[in-house]
Amino acid sequence: MKGTYTTDYGKIVIDSGVIAKMAGMKALGCFGIVGMAALSKRDGIVKLLTRNSLTKGIRVTIEENEICIDFHVIVAYGVSIATICENLVDAVTYQVESATGFKVRKINIFVEGVRVID
Repeated sequence: MKGTYTTDYGKIVIDSGVIAKMAGMKALGCFGIVGMAALSKRDGIVKLLTRNSLTKGIRVTIEENEICIDFHVIVAYGVSIATICENLVDAVTYQVESATGFKVRKINIFVEGVRVID
C-alpha cells in the first residue's frame, strides 16, 4: 500500500515499508521497548527481531491517506506496560505525522513478551 498526495509541483508517493521503518526506529528509542517481535507460525514461538528486520514486527495499512500501524513488541520487565504503550503511541504519532503529512488514525500494540534487562 502506498500513500499519495498531490502538490503544486507534482505527486508524492510514500510506501508503507518506509513508514514501517520510520515507526520502528522511533519505537526502539522509546523507554521500555526491548524490540520488535515476530511470531513463528510453524512452532508458535516469539522471537526478538534485530534492527535490520524490525519491520517484520510492524504492519502498516494506508486507507484514504490515514495510517494504521500494528506493533508487535517485547517490553522490559518491571516497567508499566500502560506507560510504555502511551509513550510509544505519542512518539510514533508525532514522528510519522510530521514526516509524512498523513494522519495516524490508529496504533495497535500487541505485547508479545517481557524481557529482563541487565
